[in-house]
Amino acid sequence: MAWDEWDQLKASAADKGSAQMQLNGIPEEDRPNSGNPAGGDLRVDQQDLAAIGDEAFKLYNRLWKEARVTSTDTTATDLTGQGFALGAALQHVSMRWDKQLGSVMDACALISNHMDFTKNAHAGDEVFIARHVSSIQTLDAGFDEAWAAPGKPNGIYGEKPKKDGE
Repeated sequence: MAWDEWDQLKASAADKGSAQMQLNGIPEEDRPNSGNPAGGDLRVDQQDLAAIGDEAFKLYNRLWKEARVTSTDTTATDLTGQGFALGAALQHVSMRWDKQLGSVMDACALISNHMDFTKNAHAGDEVFIARHVSSIQTLDAGFDEAWAAPGKPNGIYGEKPKKDGE
């Protein structure tokens, strides 16, 4: 930003009657999800996590069954044994394929396992929270014994002492 442009912006702000200047910020109404925390678009539930993990597991199994090419190694060995330079090149391609395939399969396994772990961790959190809330509810129930009708003083504590003048 040029110095002249800065001066123009300051003068424009002063003309509008604004005595303050705001830098590095945008108005509330222009912020995404402002004022409505439930309005965000990032939500995940157990079914979403399970579906992602399941798809990653299916992909891993398909890669294991369909993407491994063992016949290429045999062909490369045969071609090399017959004196063809293509054999060594084919062996190189096969080794690179196996390495890349292993990386993709590892990623699928990691995703699948992580989704299972996340699902189980959140389920454990739910159980933990439910236990604590239910124990508070049980404790509260112990204090809610009906010693007196609603709105009436509890006779177990005796009568309230009267003040001078009553």
